[in-house]
Amino acid sequence: MRNIILGRTRESVSAVSLGTWSYGSGNKSGNVSVGWAGQDDADSLAALLKAWESGINHWDTADVYGDGHSELMIGAMWDTVPREDIFLATKVGWDKGPHDMWYNPDHMRKNMNYSLQNLKTDAVDLLYLHHCNFGKNGEYFDDALDVVRRFKEEGKTRFIGLSDWSAKKILTYIEKADPDVVQPYRNIWDDDYESSGLKKWIENHNLGVCFFSPLKHGLLSGKYAELPSFEDGDFRTNVEDFKNREVVDLMNRNADKLRQKFPDHPNPVLRGVIDILHSDSNNSCVLLGQRNVSQVNVAASLGELLTNAEASSVKELYRH
Repeated sequence: MRNIILGRTRESVSAVSLGTWSYGSGNKSGNVSVGWAGQDDADSLAALLKAWESGINHWDTADVYGDGHSELMIGAMWDTVPREDIFLATKVGWDKGPHDMWYNPDHMRKNMNYSLQNLKTDAVDLLYLHHCNFGKNGEYFDDALDVVRRFKEEGKTRFIGLSDWSAKKILTYIEKADPDVVQPYRNIWDDDYESSGLKKWIENHNLGVCFFSPLKHGLLSGKYAELPSFEDGDFRTNVEDFKNREVVDLMNRNADKLRQKFPDHPNPVLRGVIDILHSDSNNSCVLLGQRNVSQVNVAASLGELLTNAEASSVKELYRH
């Protein structure tokens, strides 16, 4: 596995890193499905072990993935995996608790303590503000930032990150937040990383960047011959493109073209749609969900840079 330097953190992490959203299994926030249904704990634990053995040394989780269950899976590994071998990231912010606002400072502190207990560690390497919903006028931002900075002063995290589905929202807060690492939503189908100006900001300030949902929740794999259905509690029930026959068929056709383009690679579709995300960013890692050992083996085959010609041809397939 190729490693990258994660911006000004100067930490060396695997170019393809491990996203553990699915390890929380199916879950709901109110009436909204927010998890990944059908995950087996034995598969999660086996995948974590295999990831370590494969050199995938950056593991990303959050307090709300299964209400802490994903963190518990990671915390169960330290009898086998040396804690110091893993660059460990978690997040805070999506759990309101009893409050009517995101980022209540007292609730943030409570959840951070739970995260450290679940993860069985005194400190994480990276703590993200999980989203940029800081109130209608950003009125909760200063307090939220102060809390995570205090966590750093207290030794509960080494670095601070900022995440959101929207590059525009990240850019609204990035200067004042001054994060070490940014985690935006990005894949080859939904890609405003450069056009939004986020890429330029990150490069000018030597920030680390980790892209989440690089497979668009699996849609870019081209594995869905029919329109899929998902169980209650599965986030993918909210993704409209899974209900769009034209989009699903296009992803399948493009997957066939990638198999022809990279015939010598063991995983040619992911070679195209995952490795393309490294082509314009030297300090980027991709957070790829890996639900079992088989998926870890696939991830371990990725992470090498495409040639300029390969990158251009892959981008052309998904231009829209």
